[in-house]
Order: sequence, then C-alpha cells, then structure tokens
Amino acid sequence: QVQLVESGGGLVQAGGSLSLSCAASGRTSTIDAMGWFHQVPGKDREFVAAINWNGQSTYYADFVKGRFTISRDNAKRMVYLQMNSLKPEDTAVYYCGAYKYAIATMLLIKHPLNGTRDIEVWGQGTLVTVSS
Repeated sequence: QVQLVESGGGLVQAGGSLSLSCAASGRTSTIDAMGWFHQVPGKDREFVAAINWNGQSTYYADFVKGRFTISRDNAKRMVYLQMNSLKPEDTAVYYCGAYKYAIATMLLIKHPLNGTRDIEVWGQGTLVTVSS
C-alpha cells in the first residue's frame, strides 16, 4: 500500500509562485509514473502534469506549459510541482497521484496520461487560492 500526502498549498496573489510537495510512504518501490491534477468544485479532476520514474520525461497540460514544473526526488520519495506566474484560474485543490503503469506502458497501450482512470493512489489534496 502506498500513501501520498500533499503540502504547500495556500493563498497567493496573481503572478506569484507556490511550490507543492507530495510525500510518498509505504510500498514506494511500486511507484513509477506520478502526476499532479487539480479540481474545482463542480468540475472533474483535471490533469496538470506527469513525470516518469526517473524524472527524465515530463508532460504538461497546455494551460500550465511554461509556468509549472514537475520534478521528483526518488531518494526522498518526493514529487514536486513548482507553480510560477499563477493566475486566478489556477485556484483549485491540487492532488498528486501514482499511476498504475509506467508512462512508456501507457503510451504503448494508448491510455491517455490526462485521464484519471489509471491513477491507482491519490493524496488528500492541498488547496491553492490565487487572488486577483
């Protein structure tokens, strides 16, 4: 069993930055690809970014490209999301998730990275509020 705990959310003004962290515990040896998603009330959880097992490959939703950076430190069992140039529309609860498969596998079987069906474990989420 893997547990994920996010931290780092808070209130920030538009144009500001926040750094989110996701700490993994439990059977972390089973973790491969990781992702960040966000969700606002009344809407589906939405893909933000994903990273493969060694951090060499990253993927982003179009609306965060050039502003957000996903990274990981496997030795510390951490995944990060650096968010710069924040906009009010980035306001959401941010969740980290562990994929069932490696990204290479998902690409091979044509499972979209931006879907939630292949997320095996979710954290509890951390709220990010961007004021205008």
